[in-house]
Amino acid sequence: MTVTTAPARGGVGRVDGATGSALGARRAPRHVLVGAALMLAFALLFGLAALRADPAVPVLAVARPVPAGQVIAEADLRVVRVAPEAGVDLFVEAERSTVVGRTARVPLVEGSLLAPGQVGAAGWPPVGESVVAVPVPAGRLPAGLAEGSRVSVLVAGGEGAEATGPVVAASVVAVEPATSAGVSTVSLLVRSAEAQQVGAAGDAVLILESPGGR
Repeated sequence: MTVTTAPARGGVGRVDGATGSALGARRAPRHVLVGAALMLAFALLFGLAALRADPAVPVLAVARPVPAGQVIAEADLRVVRVAPEAGVDLFVEAERSTVVGRTARVPLVEGSLLAPGQVGAAGWPPVGESVVAVPVPAGRLPAGLAEGSRVSVLVAGGEGAEATGPVVAASVVAVEPATSAGVSTVSLLVRSAEAQQVGAAGDAVLILESPGGR
């Protein structure tokens, strides 16, 4: 006797299901690729928008202290991004090669931004300027006074006189530790025409100025 068995319906369903799963597996990478492409496109768009909104530019800063009169080396410089204020003249990154090999006209403080007025030809002090030492009682030194600071010097006429004389702009070259008498010597770079006036003063008051104040 011959027995014929019909294929189970469930088997057909399983075959069709496996086929469908295989097709879905082949389609899945397309969706993944499309999603990844969209994410990348959005990231690029946001990145471009951020760059356009960022006003910062790469400029040169002082990487380590440089004494006045010393030739500036490559290792003395680093690049930072800042948004310069209007009227502030700084060296941009592209000018690095024009700075290396030149001389620091004033002491360069680590972390400060490098400006054209701080760099010049060899020779110290610069032509038309002089270095003068001013004794200042330790208790009258402005907080934060250091090499490279910009100050206004209020000159008095003599000992005990009020500091009502002329004001002289200067840059600090060095600040010596206070002596046993409590007096610190501050070396200042001033215009030669004003050096004698500052040096002969019986007393002087140093006013620490903001780096961009003058």
